[in-house]
Amino acid sequence: MSVPFYFQGFEQQARKIFDQLKNNFTSIRSNRASPAILERVRVMAYGSEMPISQLATVTVSDARTIEIRPWDPQVVPEIDKAIQKSDLGITPSTDGQILRLAFPSLTEERRKEYVRAAKKYAEDARVAIRNSRRDAQEEAITKLLKEKKIPEDQKFRRQQELDQFTNKWIADIDHLVAAKEKDIFEI
Repeated sequence: MSVPFYFQGFEQQARKIFDQLKNNFTSIRSNRASPAILERVRVMAYGSEMPISQLATVTVSDARTIEIRPWDPQVVPEIDKAIQKSDLGITPSTDGQILRLAFPSLTEERRKEYVRAAKKYAEDARVAIRNSRRDAQEEAITKLLKEKKIPEDQKFRRQQELDQFTNKWIADIDHLVAAKEKDIFEI
């Protein structure tokens, strides 16, 4: 479905909201180790805060272990400290050159907690989409109707189009949260 020019702003805003939701979901742990979980961890190195990906190679050695191989062995203690300070709840083990993060299997209670967090992120995204919809409605329908730049019948057509776009984005969010929930509960 092609987006008319008068709803381009809404479409761009909705895309940003959806991308932000996907980014938020990467910070929620599932039962498999993923390097994406380290994206929010910042390391104080070389006089500035940097993401781990700029200081080391991050690989998944098996389903529950992440290996971090810093290019400079001098930053190993800083990476270790940053991971321990983060909200990951993981203590890295190190041999002086390589850091290993062993993710234990999730308990049922922890899984439910992660699902609640995912649903909260999704609800925040839905609210943001609806707020964006309201702004688009004001800009592309109500304002133009008051200024008599569009006829009354076009108001209803535009309203239906906007509702279709909004419902599409809400459905995409619902599919994303359902997939994340399935991923979290997968054993």
